[in-house]
Amino acid sequence: MESKYCWIQNWYRSPEVLDLIKSDLKPEALDVENVQRVDTRWSLVSFPNLPKQKARMWVTNLITLCLLVMVSSAEEKKLSSHAISMADTSSQLAFNLYQNLAKEKNLENILISPVVVASNLALVALGGKSSTASQVKNVLKADALKDEHLHTGLSELLTEVSDPATRNVTWKINNRLYGPSSVSFADDFVKSSKKHYKYDHSKINFRDKRSAINSINEWAAKSTDGKLPEVTKDVKETDGAMIINAMFFKPHWDEKFHHKMVDNRGFLVTRSFTVSVPMMHRTGLYGFFEDKENKLFVLNMPLAHKKSSVILIMPYHVEPLDRLEKLLTQAQLNSWMSKLQETAVAISLPKVSMEVTHDLQKHLGEIGLTEAVDKSKADLSNISGKKDLYLSNVFHASAWEWDTEGNPFDASIFGSEKLRNPRLFYADHPFIFLVKDNQTNSILYMGRLVRPKGDKMRDEL
Repeated sequence: MESKYCWIQNWYRSPEVLDLIKSDLKPEALDVENVQRVDTRWSLVSFPNLPKQKARMWVTNLITLCLLVMVSSAEEKKLSSHAISMADTSSQLAFNLYQNLAKEKNLENILISPVVVASNLALVALGGKSSTASQVKNVLKADALKDEHLHTGLSELLTEVSDPATRNVTWKINNRLYGPSSVSFADDFVKSSKKHYKYDHSKINFRDKRSAINSINEWAAKSTDGKLPEVTKDVKETDGAMIINAMFFKPHWDEKFHHKMVDNRGFLVTRSFTVSVPMMHRTGLYGFFEDKENKLFVLNMPLAHKKSSVILIMPYHVEPLDRLEKLLTQAQLNSWMSKLQETAVAISLPKVSMEVTHDLQKHLGEIGLTEAVDKSKADLSNISGKKDLYLSNVFHASAWEWDTEGNPFDASIFGSEKLRNPRLFYADHPFIFLVKDNQTNSILYMGRLVRPKGDKMRDEL
């Protein structure tokens, strides 16, 4: 009898799966001990003792069993109380920091990852002593947590929400701490910051300032596969410790946009200034709410695996976003989310990329981190063993792509009653957006799109 083979993904070979196989199949039916591992993802399994028809049946059974194990393990996985606590604190940080950034004049687009900013603060706590360290916990609203639980909880949260296998998003997070060329990083600090927050550490010499800045930008570009070509053009303060976050985020929609349904439209930056941008379009069923009192729309767009969503908040018409931003609190977001209803929505979104850098040093100081950013007060002696550093820069840089990619759309609902008379969500003017993790309720990203890249079209009257 000829051997039968099938390809399976290697996670099928977990102990739970093999136990299920052994309990459900006869030992001679499947040669599980002699699986040929072809690469890191796939293996070749032989069915030497089964007729062709039965071999196919066992393949189906095997895949079904494996999928059940996956679902079961996903449902059973729970985060620790410390991770949940840090999810709450990072969400509070999101609104405080966003509101502070929004006050800055001449700032157009905003793009921050609150959970990553929380890890920056936690890094300062690792490197700080006395009141410098305790102040970090106060800013994070984590005074009740022991230091150990703060770091293990935040590390667990970051690992969970950024896992591409379970979240099915593209999210590259790269963190580096730069110190002056004279600094010597303490071994314990290096180990702890790598363990919890995956930080690299590097010395930098600003005597040749242009070369130093080029080095920073080259690292950021390389670590984001070229998506973030530049973090900064200048560094004003060069005598302290510098935190750099270089990130790339690309949502993968639960239902993709059709790549051919893209055309050039006008985006109204203001009533008197319009730029040309590619717009992508689709109609589907989404959580939708019209807040008539505040004259705005709220749209919830699930990402692949539905473990997180992009939430869009847009005024009826083009206007400065100050009015909406004053409304934006955790309580208000929760209220909007509770009022979402499944609705047919015709969506048009800019298909653009964003590259945004914020130097958060000043803003973190304004929301309470006053010691670490002050040369005369900072005690970051856990970083080097000496009280010779302060936090001079926190460059928080992200590239983001609004694109069509995602899961195949459900073609069965097209032409059905469900999609008749859809509401219109036409994002041709500034809006606020968030990425919210549905398991932890943490806010992974928060931002606004005010000025997309595009050529000026015309002046409006």
